[in-house]
Amino acid sequence: MIPWGARVLDVGCGTGSVSRLIMDACHCTVFGIEPDTDRAAAATSKGVEVVGAQLIEELIPQLGPFDVVLFADVLEHLVDPFGTLRLAHRFLRGGGAVVASLPNVAHWTVRLNLLRGRFDYQPIGIMDATHLRWFTLRSLHLLFTQGNYKIIETRASAGMWMQVYQVPPWQWIPRRVLRKVLHGAAKAWPTLFGCQYVIKAEPEL
Repeated sequence: MIPWGARVLDVGCGTGSVSRLIMDACHCTVFGIEPDTDRAAAATSKGVEVVGAQLIEELIPQLGPFDVVLFADVLEHLVDPFGTLRLAHRFLRGGGAVVASLPNVAHWTVRLNLLRGRFDYQPIGIMDATHLRWFTLRSLHLLFTQGNYKIIETRASAGMWMQVYQVPPWQWIPRRVLRKVLHGAAKAWPTLFGCQYVIKAEPEL
């Protein structure tokens, strides 16, 4: 979803792992925004140019326009993701796009736990205790359309890294077979088997 050689703004870049991946895989120029000083320092050590701040209007003339504004597992942590997406418009040049990844709260594991009367927070993953908002595919699309974006593409990841797939009965299945099954299920029924949505959207004129 990120063009080769694009100029990318990675909002909430954390330790810079995704930024570095994009720089290497897509030969992009990446600028990071990260308010946490320790994480910003870790990203800088990976060769990412980082601004230690929140995404604010005052950074627009300093950083300049971008081909892509990236929100990798960020929007679900924000009090006002709608306002942040609207602000992201102003960081994009003509023809630019937002690329974002967000967890799917309607994943089968969450549904099963709700049937059991459980909504337990976890250190990482869909039920990360630091999430302020949760999204289904429908509410995710509403988030972007209400923010005046046109959705170009939506994909779902299988989440093979999830803890549930590391224990019986899933661990008894050969990994290559499990990978094929989970990726096929996420593609065929993303609302149930998609662990995370990745979306690309362009501002509406």
